[in-house]
Amino acid sequence: MTAPTSLTGPPVDAEIAALHRLARRMDALFRIPGTQVDIGLDTLLGLVPVVGDTLAAAPSAWIIFKAHRLGATPGALAQMALNTALDWSIGSIPLVGDIFDAAFNANIRNVTLLEKNLASQAARAREVGPRRLNPRASGAPAP
Repeated sequence: MTAPTSLTGPPVDAEIAALHRLARRMDALFRIPGTQVDIGLDTLLGLVPVVGDTLAAAPSAWIIFKAHRLGATPGALAQMALNTALDWSIGSIPLVGDIFDAAFNANIRNVTLLEKNLASQAARAREVGPRRLNPRASGAPAP
């Protein structure tokens, strides 16, 4: 098993950009003309009860998997899983679920949550800074 990648830098930015693209395809691919409502593949797949929503859950699971690999905290991963479970369970209800899918946008929420979570961890790491070796704690003689 490989270790999670660092919290910042171009590779992480590229991963997050790719996740944003996926989330937008799933939740906000195009706008319904004459409205402020964006729909994506998740909403379209959701028109087929249960099966469509189950298929739409695969990219959501991928986003959560990538969040874990990028180093998201357990709390953020749990919130992302809850968003996805809510999207799947309510989205499986005919008609009501389709309206909910168009409004809830679980994938966009999850990528935004991931981005904030990683930024928060990086900010805390910068506040702490590199640890300095205490000569007395290491057993070195006192000057």
